[in-house]
Amino acid sequence: MIRYGIGNSGQVLSFSAGAVTRFSRHRQTRWYHREAGGQLFARFAGNEVIVEVATGPRWRDRRTRHTYEPHRPSEQREIDRHHRLGLHFVGDWHTHAEKTPRPSKLDLESMADSFTRSRHRLNAFLMVIVGTEPPPEGMIVLACDATDAYELHATRQETGRWSVGL
Repeated sequence: MIRYGIGNSGQVLSFSAGAVTRFSRHRQTRWYHREAGGQLFARFAGNEVIVEVATGPRWRDRRTRHTYEPHRPSEQREIDRHHRLGLHFVGDWHTHAEKTPRPSKLDLESMADSFTRSRHRLNAFLMVIVGTEPPPEGMIVLACDATDAYELHATRQETGRWSVGL
């Protein structure tokens, strides 16, 4: 499990081993690997946001080496199914064919649009971009609202856990 502190809020963001495994499995480490992605579903326990499930990619998604377009009806079905299981949609993830991934302008615009158009009570959605290096070094985690994206920086602590500060 990878853990992140969320600024000065006292909250902690955690990614389950299953979510991290999905990220790792879809890294674009070969020239022929296409972008992959999906959604993030979490449960809330006190001050902790625990990303239990990372979905995707789906067979109906459009995927090339440098683009990923999710199949929106499939995404809505995933949201409905996971909500019935007590998990909440908290954001998206996708891969980039670069060692140190950076969000594109389109990535940022898409997250701002999703945040604005969705019905939710969250202060931000998460966007995770997975590069060619293994997580957590090879991934960037952003908290995105309607106007800004805040990068979270992971640092190794003596306990072997990872934390993130704004």
